[in-house]
Amino acid sequence: MSESIYWTRVPCGGHKRPVRKGGTYGKPVLHDVIQLKFAQSLQPVTEGRAGCHCGTLRVLNSCWVSEDSTYKFFEIILIDPFCKAIRRKPDTQCITKPVHKLRKMERLTSADHESHGLGQFYHTIGGFHYAE
Repeated sequence: MSESIYWTRVPCGGHKRPVRKGGTYGKPVLHDVIQLKFAQSLQPVTEGRAGCHCGTLRVLNSCWVSEDSTYKFFEIILIDPFCKAIRRKPDTQCITKPVHKLRKMERLTSADHESHGLGQFYHTIGGFHYAE
């Protein structure tokens, strides 16, 4: 089996900081405790989780599948780099090299590449293609 497809889910929406009693300590009430926005988009997070769960496989790409009120669901394509069919095929041969072991963590997948901007939030909305 050279290719596998995984479905993963992540909770969407803002998150609450895990502090005891909402301890702000000198700041205004609930400052930096509720409505925290995650700096990275959710799709690369699911790619990383699937890649860590299947250690021998490499993450090729992923796509959005669906969402409900709580979760977003993504489909992740994983490839076995030791399969002879993958090693012989010129289109997928590059993923067998050791450089691509941590594709999911080094912003080499398309979801990471698109969401990677110069700064966070409003500085570069939609990412910037020179920022690599």
